[in-house]
Amino acid sequence: MKSNQSSKISNNTEHPPQAVYYMPPQMPMEDDEINLLDYWRILMRYKWLIVFITILSAGGAIALAFSMKPVYRAEVTLAPVGEDKGAASALAGQFGGLASLAGVNLGGGGGKTEEAIATLQSRLFTSAFIKEENLMPVLFADIWDEASKTWMVEDEKSLPTEWKAYKVFNGIRSISEDKKTGMYTLAFEWEDPELATRWANKMVERINVHQKTAAINEAEISIEYLKNELKQTSVVEMRQSIFRLIEAQTKNIMLANVRDEFAFKIIDPAVVPEDKIKPKKKLMAILGTIVGFMLGIFLAFFLAFIKKQKEQNLDEDITEKGKKNG
Repeated sequence: MKSNQSSKISNNTEHPPQAVYYMPPQMPMEDDEINLLDYWRILMRYKWLIVFITILSAGGAIALAFSMKPVYRAEVTLAPVGEDKGAASALAGQFGGLASLAGVNLGGGGGKTEEAIATLQSRLFTSAFIKEENLMPVLFADIWDEASKTWMVEDEKSLPTEWKAYKVFNGIRSISEDKKTGMYTLAFEWEDPELATRWANKMVERINVHQKTAAINEAEISIEYLKNELKQTSVVEMRQSIFRLIEAQTKNIMLANVRDEFAFKIIDPAVVPEDKIKPKKKLMAILGTIVGFMLGIFLAFFLAFIKKQKEQNLDEDITEKGKKNG
């Protein structure tokens, strides 16, 4: 009896229970899963719809390109006029404090490029240019009656204003800087290439005159102030300093008077462009074709989805009816 029990124990020791592994049941693939073959079948089913939409979109883009007015770009390349930095720095070191109190500018003739660019883009300078060149009828030609010289608007609120003109003009004008060379490019994009060229060259001429006049006026005011201060002091050192400042301002006036290109020097003037930059008909045709093709594919898959949903709803209705009848 004991031997039997020992044999059973030995058998259990020699053959330990084996681990049992269970394979998880595989999830059945969804019936409505769409593979690449299904995609291809949908495209073939609606191929003529895709072709029609593609042709329609490309034709619309081409028609739009030919209906748009051509736009030309006139450019003028500018170089900022530098200051006489050596003399200006020397004067600033000697009389900088006195000049600051007197409001005297010790800079050279040109310089202040950032100020000139800001002035060129300012509303005040631009509005003055629009008024002097009488550009309101040109900028708003669609509501201007050239025969009667009147605006074709229903009420005064619809009349173009200086602010609207500035926004339109600023939209066709651009100023860019080449960081490598330090050059600036002033460009105008307009339907009339001759007008665009005239505006580009004329605006450079006007900004030079504007900055030149402002510098001369500033120097003259400074000289007048310094002369008044000269009368009120008897200190020799102070009088000598004032004389040097007056000399510097007189030099600025002299340089401004002999320099027509005061703020910017014209490197390459604007010439009447022969090639239009807009519309780009080939690019518009290509984009129209691509957009039409993508829209056609989207519509094809959308219609296929709608059809599939209807079929599923129909099958569900039939199944429910069958259950009720059964």
